[in-house]
Amino acid sequence: MHSLSAIYYHIVFSTKGRRALIHPAWQADLHAYISGIVRNKGCLPIAIGGMPDHVHLLIRAKTTTVVSDLVREIKKSSSRYIKEENSSEYLFQWQEGFSVFSVSSSVVPAVCRYIENQQKHHLHTTWEEEFRFFEQELTTSR
Repeated sequence: MHSLSAIYYHIVFSTKGRRALIHPAWQADLHAYISGIVRNKGCLPIAIGGMPDHVHLLIRAKTTTVVSDLVREIKKSSSRYIKEENSSEYLFQWQEGFSVFSVSSSVVPAVCRYIENQQKHHLHTTWEEEFRFFEQELTTSR
């Protein structure tokens, strides 16, 4: 018997202290590396983007995916990658914790656009405003 699923997660995590530690010169390489980790864990990376202080991922997960384990592996492996490549002039660390939101397949294209347009989005919206928006969405949807 085979399982069929369409489980999408929008995952967001930040650098320690929300410091701008992700340099634009190697941001695309970091995103590609993270995509590889997601694939190696049997999931499908749909979109990845972010800013110098945080990363957004949209993935299609397996039915057996434990999101906290996946994010822990992404952070651990990508942090080691950054340090080994000497890509950060500062001591690179991810902040503890993460945000995760389940996404309906009907809004996957909109979430992709949102992630791909992070640079443009944050010209008008601070991360604090973005966080309050997500927090409000979570508390009013209960």
